[in-house]
Amino acid sequence: MTTTNPAREASWRISLLAGRLVLAGIFIFAAYAKLKPQASMLWSVASVRTSLSMFAMQVDSYEMLPPQAVRFASHSLPFFELALGLWLLSGLWLRFSSLLTALLLGGFFAVMVRTYAKGIEVNCGCFGPGEQLGWKTLVRDGSMLALALAVTIRAFLTNRTRTENGVSETASTPTPQRAS
Repeated sequence: MTTTNPAREASWRISLLAGRLVLAGIFIFAAYAKLKPQASMLWSVASVRTSLSMFAMQVDSYEMLPPQAVRFASHSLPFFELALGLWLLSGLWLRFSSLLTALLLGGFFAVMVRTYAKGIEVNCGCFGPGEQLGWKTLVRDGSMLALALAVTIRAFLTNRTRTENGVSETASTPTPQRAS
């Protein structure tokens, strides 16, 4: 049997927490940026609809979806991002929330790389209007994808090592191992 170093385990748990919180903040901010009212408008149902219509134009500029799918994607994605950000923030079922996050960011990244490679000039749409898709957005989103993959892998490994070592989900210290 292998024994775990408590300091190493603590640093892994802290890095997992930090990565989870960063991803949660990114998704909550992205949802807010897509939903917030334009310039001088106050928060209202009408202003959110206007913001979603602006986001729909950005989604449509990627030239991948038919009009009805553009409307569905642009009107549901910000709320899905908000829910996913809150889920990550809660820490519940981290394996699944982090896996979903990595898959979603992987999909976003693939679409962005495809669009950039085709030479289509679009506003990214990642954090609201006005951000041109370019190599900097690809590096930023690629970094977010790498973080999501790291959090996902660590979430799965943390759960596995806890159960292999006989430590329950809620226990904060590892159980002592007998020398063989």
